[in-house]
Amino acid sequence: MRESGTQGEVRSVMTRRRIIGAAATLAGLSAAFGTQSVAAQEMKKVPAKSGNAKRTSLHQEVGLPASPDRIYHLLLDSNEFAELSGMPAEIEGVAGGAFAMFGKAIYGRNVELVPNERVIQAWGDTGWGPGVYSIARFELKKQGSGTRVVLDHTGFPEGSYDHLYVGWKGHYWEPMQKYFSGK
Repeated sequence: MRESGTQGEVRSVMTRRRIIGAAATLAGLSAAFGTQSVAAQEMKKVPAKSGNAKRTSLHQEVGLPASPDRIYHLLLDSNEFAELSGMPAEIEGVAGGAFAMFGKAIYGRNVELVPNERVIQAWGDTGWGPGVYSIARFELKKQGSGTRVVLDHTGFPEGSYDHLYVGWKGHYWEPMQKYFSGK
């Protein structure tokens, strides 16, 4: 389903049917990208604290010293993301496109893309097993000369909260702060 935006812009609208369809398509990604990698072993799991063991969603906000279009591009460009992370990345930067990052430890599909505003991805983690996916939603909001990134990551397996909470900071926000400050 598509919806018209301002100034003739066409936006992809995320519906329950699209999410279910994307999740069904993702089932084959484990085989396509492989389920084990050196990177998966390098991304150490953080054990769940008892208070967070049942949590299946998280929310984080961070200010970054880059424009929304730079961050949007980084999230969807294989070469730039690999440079940021220091690990292999394969990203098809289109709606419906597949991705595998951090040496295939994280894989999935782009569910919805609104240029320079929003990226929604269905995420799989090699540690979760085949067919288990979550939704990572990045909202990019202009803030002064930079961008406020609002992340909502939902639907991940119980016991994953602490690992993901630390992982977003250590594998995304802190490297992005350095990456954009140096460019």
